[in-house]
Amino acid sequence: MNELFKRRKRGLSKFNITTLLIIVNIICFVLFSALIYFNPTFLDYIALKPSNIINNFYLWTFLTSMFMHGGIFHLFANMFSFLFLGNFIEKILGKKRFLIFYLLAGLFAGIMFVLLSLIFPTDFNTYAVGASGALFGLIGLAMILTPNLPVYIMFIPIPIKMKYAAPVMLIALWLISILGDVPIGNTAHLGGFLVGLIYGFYLKKKYKNKTRYISQYFSR
Repeated sequence: MNELFKRRKRGLSKFNITTLLIIVNIICFVLFSALIYFNPTFLDYIALKPSNIINNFYLWTFLTSMFMHGGIFHLFANMFSFLFLGNFIEKILGKKRFLIFYLLAGLFAGIMFVLLSLIFPTDFNTYAVGASGALFGLIGLAMILTPNLPVYIMFIPIPIKMKYAAPVMLIALWLISILGDVPIGNTAHLGGFLVGLIYGFYLKKKYKNKTRYISQYFSR
């Protein structure tokens, strides 16, 4: 019995939260897309829309919008990035802490999107979907914990240190949305990014030696 328990425990220890979240995102994308295809009004009950939050209290859309994407390319881009960054951060934080942080970053990104829509009224009746708010939370966290980690971004052929790559990605998407009139949830990205920064500084303060070692190790 003890040996069986140990085997089960070892199996659970190999369980990957990043992979699970990717699978859930894909399943939800297919399911939500089908619902919206047969009844377009379902979009209001899935996507995050500030006017629906303020006027109709569709609070559950803070969560459902995190697992819905605007198309195959949107889903692929987010999940491809999440596959690498998620696995990396999950190994640093551990499974439970990683899952909680991912969800909180995504939720706060949605809250930021809604609150700032009261200042920028063009977003008030705009739908927001996708995992990119949570993804930018991971980016912000990586920027603090592993600032010198070399990463590749977009179409730049040379690696850039995370402390430079993170703000470049945030600003680049903002410029693309403005200059190309592309509907990108920049305020949601900013919200997730800020959560990552805050949590990163918290971890650095609470676990000084561990975070210093992590930073040095991934600077090689």
